[in-house]
Amino acid sequence: MWTGELLHIHIAEAASFEMEELEQAELIAGKGIVGDRYFNGTGTYSPKPDVREVTLIEIEALEAMERGDPPFPGEKVKLLPVEHRRNLTTRGVPLNHLVGRRFRVGDVILKGGRLNFPCKYIEELLGIPIYTALINRSGLNCWIEKGGIIRRGDSIEMLPDIAGVKEPALSAHP
Repeated sequence: MWTGELLHIHIAEAASFEMEELEQAELIAGKGIVGDRYFNGTGTYSPKPDVREVTLIEIEALEAMERGDPPFPGEKVKLLPVEHRRNLTTRGVPLNHLVGRRFRVGDVILKGGRLNFPCKYIEELLGIPIYTALINRSGLNCWIEKGGIIRRGDSIEMLPDIAGVKEPALSAHP
């Protein structure tokens, strides 16, 4: 078992807008983070049904990219938490293992949807070569099962699966 930490919270009002860092945020089940582009329906992927109420990425992935660790060995790429376009930056949370799993961030309960894929859009927006460096570590898209307030520094822990919790339908969109 592990316990992780929420390091950063970011939102953007609309697609391509700069990310804004928050000390705390309100998450609403079935909607997203209040004020974020996906909550507002103005995100790049908003018109497509997708599991994108909240997105997470591991700080360890960003640190590995800066060291030039695989899958982009020898090439060091620095990507700041405000630049990666994910909502939450975590430490000590194995996001790839949370697909289909429930976990708590502070008092909020999330359920892992699908792993996020790197995209050329972020690379073009930032002007730095991050696409290859983000393969297999581009974060996790989640549903909000129980909303509430999250704060920087909140602990993150996996929850036991429970019978009877209905999972939202996944789209065919990758």
